[in-house]
Amino acid sequence: MTDTQQQEFIEHVVNINRVSKVVKGGKRFGFSTLTVVGDGNGKVGVGIGKAKDVRFSIEKGMKKAKENMVEVSITDDRTIPHTIIGKCGAAEVLFKPAGAGTGIIAGGAARAVLEAAGVRNILSKCLRSRNPVNVVYATMDALKRLRDKEQIALMRDKKPQEL
Repeated sequence: MTDTQQQEFIEHVVNINRVSKVVKGGKRFGFSTLTVVGDGNGKVGVGIGKAKDVRFSIEKGMKKAKENMVEVSITDDRTIPHTIIGKCGAAEVLFKPAGAGTGIIAGGAARAVLEAAGVRNILSKCLRSRNPVNVVYATMDALKRLRDKEQIALMRDKKPQEL
């Protein structure tokens, strides 16, 4: 992406984890940072950055998140087209479409991904694990698997009016 194409992204740092490695002289500390980047209009990405310094780990995470951006199906009233369950590891996240004015009913990790993607009305529930890393990846799994009417009609070789 060049400077003329540079656009504003919504960036969230979801989780910062301090990790340590025991060596002969003591402990060496590093940081692992989970970040979410989106354009607020249907594109979102997740990245994990690891470094000895927090600032560098955040920068690495943001860079990886921008590289891993995916397109998300969002309806005109800024909700999702259908109910879906996303899974990653032991984490399961349930998402349901909501009417206009509902807002984002979601916890911290899932909320960051949904806000960055541009979803404004949704109901969600973490069904199993609350581990932020797995919840974020479960949310991404659900968003990637969303399909709108036009995509389903195209897959079935039909017109959207026939569905």
